[in-house]
Amino acid sequence: MKQDFVKLIEKAEQKANANKAFFEAVSKNPPKTYDQDCKEIHDAVFEKTDCLDCANCCKTTGPLFNSKDIDRISKHLSLTPHQFVNEHLKKDEDDDWVLQTLPCSFLDKDNKCTIYEHRPQACREYPHTDRIKNYEIKDLTLENVKICPAAFEIVEKMRLKMSI
Repeated sequence: MKQDFVKLIEKAEQKANANKAFFEAVSKNPPKTYDQDCKEIHDAVFEKTDCLDCANCCKTTGPLFNSKDIDRISKHLSLTPHQFVNEHLKKDEDDDWVLQTLPCSFLDKDNKCTIYEHRPQACREYPHTDRIKNYEIKDLTLENVKICPAAFEIVEKMRLKMSI
């Protein structure tokens, strides 16, 4: 899998300028069906994607944890929010709560999330390609295509469909 990840990064870097130009064009003049088209492409790609085959997102990057995430997960783990934060989180340079270590401490050896039903909102929404007006988070999406093979494929299909 490590080699596949290296290849994904290389492919994403080769497409970086085209992807950036695509999102800049969409930002200036989004097609009327943009959100609907993105959702359809996202859904079609994820119908044939098994995230357990990869889990690059859980291995290489971590989600932001909001207060609701902290409360929900700490309750599930029978910890106080303070205990959960002390054991698993730290503040990043933007003063957001993030994981202390990577890969994610909740990722098991089979790439399954041990807190899946209680996972952070950011994990639930990853890779954010079905988000309305996802061009507003183009920098995040451009990073995600280097991590997530599905995100890479979704952006490729969006770019080709919209021929921008």
